[in-house]
Amino acid sequence: MRRALAGLAILLALGAAPPAVAAPPSDSWLEGYAAAVLERELSVSAASLRVRGGVLTVSADDVAAADRERALALLKSIRGVSRVEITPSTASRGEITRGAAPPAVAVSASAPAPAPAEPAPETASTPPRVLADWQTGLLPGGTLFKPLVADPRWPHFAAAYQSFLRDPSLRDVAAVSFGETFALIRERFWQSWWEFGIQAGVFAIFDLDAFSKDLINADYFVAIPFGYRNGDLSALLRVFHQSSHLGDEFLLRTKAQRVNLSYEGIDAKVSYEFRDWLRLYAGFGYIFDTDPPDLRPWSIQYGAEVASPWPGRSKGWRPIAAIDVQHREENHWSSDLSLRTGIEIDGVLASRKMQILFEYFLGRSPNGQFFKNKIESIGVGAHFHF
Repeated sequence: MRRALAGLAILLALGAAPPAVAAPPSDSWLEGYAAAVLERELSVSAASLRVRGGVLTVSADDVAAADRERALALLKSIRGVSRVEITPSTASRGEITRGAAPPAVAVSASAPAPAPAEPAPETASTPPRVLADWQTGLLPGGTLFKPLVADPRWPHFAAAYQSFLRDPSLRDVAAVSFGETFALIRERFWQSWWEFGIQAGVFAIFDLDAFSKDLINADYFVAIPFGYRNGDLSALLRVFHQSSHLGDEFLLRTKAQRVNLSYEGIDAKVSYEFRDWLRLYAGFGYIFDTDPPDLRPWSIQYGAEVASPWPGRSKGWRPIAAIDVQHREENHWSSDLSLRTGIEIDGVLASRKMQILFEYFLGRSPNGQFFKNKIESIGVGAHFHF
């Protein structure tokens, strides 16, 4: 057990550690990041924002005078931005054609005082801003389909305490998961983004009331996800494998009969986001090559996520709540209800999000061979997302 805990600690340390050497960010990455900063901190959608050779330009039309000083401070603090320039507004350009052209306001990333700079060249063919926060190419970062907050089996890093209310053999349980979703390649076609990647996770529960904190069950999950996004609409198609394994100490102590639960499957989900505060999703799944071979294959899933507009993303945190409901043909379409609520904190460990959530679950157990057991549990956990 001590060796297992030590291994988990090493994995956590490796996952949290920043890379030793970071390559300079590309202009496209800086453009997307800067656009996201303005939208999050100032609720500004800057269609004119461009980055060329580390020089960031944005039109005065897109940044109100009252927000300009804060916008400059935010943009020049981005690593890799060498200079920030606010170009004249449309009205000013009309005056420029009739008289002398005033220089653009420029701010060096290394010096706090404004300095004159040549205005950024503008052409009539400058394209409208495309959601630049979605990068393309190999290893673009992020995912088009956002994690499902209340899904008990969404791969991510988490640790939670759960109190089982109905289970005859378990009461105090530690639930941990290790995993993530990584996009391997992303491209943009027909005004939409498409990607595929890899998703993997391990979900384990431990009996905290046992003398040696026995490992009860571990589920191993791996998938190839195909993602899609067009504006606020996103979708995910996965081909996956899952297998379950009981802990040795638990088997020796309880003499439980082991079921070699294993299967492959395919599932699809569609999600729609209403601004920045409500998300709805739904989907279905089908499993095959099952062990035991008589498992019924179909399942459906749907849910909702709500993020409070108060106190605003500029504070770095906000309350959230989520509900996830699943029905499986194997369990005669009974409902598995998962509720989670708490706070979401941005910018923890660089670009990661941390969620501190109170959890409630009622339904058939998601833990491996116990899938026919009806359980009810409450708990609290910490969840990390890239």
